[in-house]
Amino acid sequence: MPGFIHPGASDARRARNAARVMAAVAVVVAMAPAYAQTGQRLPEATRTYTHADSLRGGNGPGRAWWDVKFYDLHVSVNLADSSIRGRNSIVYSVLKPSQVMQVDLQPPLEVDSIRQAGREVAYRRDGNAFFLTLPRQQRTGRIDTVTVYYHGKPVAARRPPWDGGFIWQKDSLGNPWVATANEGLGASVWWPNKDYYGDEPDSQRVAITVPDSMTDVSNGRLRSRTRNGDGTTTYEWFVYEPINNYSISVNAGTYDHYASVYQGEAGTLSLDFWPLRIHTDTARKQWQQVTPMLRCFEHWFGPYPWYRDGYKLIEAPHLGMEHQSAVAYGNRFKNGYLGRDLSGTGRGLGWDFIIVHESAHEWWGNSLTANDAAYMWIHESFANYAENLYVECLTGDKQAGAEYVIGTRRLILNDRPIQGVLGVNDEGSGNDHYYKGGNLLHMIRQLVGNDEKWRGILRGLQSTFRHQTISGRQVEDYITHESGLPLGKVFDQYLRTTDIPELEYTLDGGKLAYRWVNAVDGFAMPVQASVPGRGEVILHPTTAWKVDPALLTTLDGFSVDQNYYVTSKRTPAR
Repeated sequence: MPGFIHPGASDARRARNAARVMAAVAVVVAMAPAYAQTGQRLPEATRTYTHADSLRGGNGPGRAWWDVKFYDLHVSVNLADSSIRGRNSIVYSVLKPSQVMQVDLQPPLEVDSIRQAGREVAYRRDGNAFFLTLPRQQRTGRIDTVTVYYHGKPVAARRPPWDGGFIWQKDSLGNPWVATANEGLGASVWWPNKDYYGDEPDSQRVAITVPDSMTDVSNGRLRSRTRNGDGTTTYEWFVYEPINNYSISVNAGTYDHYASVYQGEAGTLSLDFWPLRIHTDTARKQWQQVTPMLRCFEHWFGPYPWYRDGYKLIEAPHLGMEHQSAVAYGNRFKNGYLGRDLSGTGRGLGWDFIIVHESAHEWWGNSLTANDAAYMWIHESFANYAENLYVECLTGDKQAGAEYVIGTRRLILNDRPIQGVLGVNDEGSGNDHYYKGGNLLHMIRQLVGNDEKWRGILRGLQSTFRHQTISGRQVEDYITHESGLPLGKVFDQYLRTTDIPELEYTLDGGKLAYRWVNAVDGFAMPVQASVPGRGEVILHPTTAWKVDPALLTTLDGFSVDQNYYVTSKRTPAR
């Protein structure tokens, strides 16, 4: 989803934790290799879940009976007091009879009124949720609309996108620069909606009113620009395809615009670039990386998912986010991650991290969207892994890509399982669903052992689940089925525990004996190892001792292939 190289917060507590982790990145880099070598656990984060968590993360009775079809969002931005005022008309279909509807909008924003068919709708507030009592019982199959009018001063993002909200800044010339970035706190931090990953509108209008001196760039296609005669201009954007609600964005500033096209797998794709006017020349040079990125990702993942809505790259007053068809960019026109290589190998300095990582989310997170925050690894693990593939595309060297993703292991914490708790808006490990998840996918490529088959699996995931909200289990089952490999225990190990399997090996009567320890019951993942006198061999350990029939005189020089994210330990001869 959401996503960025470091964790998006699922609530204020997670946001603070994310900031702490990033502030201590030097400590993480120092600590993580030691833990990766030993397989020890870092202290696991503890968390309790509240009623508010369930309302936000679950498909409760106020949500389950209706399917959102269309959002018609209109918002006016007031620079004078950092406030907004707007309305959202929610068009929905009725899945089963009910009369109580949950709509989400976070404090300090206030609802002014709610109307349906010209009538006032009664409602009550429960924290971040409003429960509407609709004027009439909803009948299965009916299409209806409810409109929420609201206003207030939205939460000002302190460290976007992780803590989310509105960003009120000025550019280097003192011009106002306003944006939204709300992966962590969710779309309801600034507009009323069904703030639930499992339900997306089929299309959406985004009409943003800003001062005449500013240009707003939002998602999809610009349909109109209307001067209102009161010093403001309304920009109406239209998204023709399904969209996850946290991708809806405001980007308002003193923008320049230039355009290009990309001849891709699905035809001609429009490319629109929106740098600040003062950065146009720099952007024209740095943003040339978009075309090779698209070419690489179409090769590995299939056609860009949003030809109808186009591709936009927009300079933003924050580091970046994967806003669908409107990727936010704040990497200061540098290669790497703000000029740094997160892998520590040098391989990350040949390309712009934000362009590559955030654009990868157009496939992983935007087209394939997790239906629960617990499955955020679908977004972030695949986007992290896409960085590895881009290094391979850029250099023409498979080993270079492997070096990059292996290098990112130094940032793995093993603090919490990658997969979170279902139904309570829990993303799991906000750190490891990037680096550990990327290394898991890289390792599965080794297990598949055929790069074209692996590419077919990645492309097949995209074509099979195109524009859908899905579960992590669906992804796991698809990879397992298409690979023909028994990967269930592999996913259990790496997604749902913090333990790293360790290959224990020794000499037993002059023969190699080995087994997996620190692993889930039934773990039996093959692994490639260099065995003295035999070269590279594929071993098939289980959690019980196995003895290879070949005689050996020594185990000096035995090593496990680094492409497998495991540890190894030699024990005394038996």
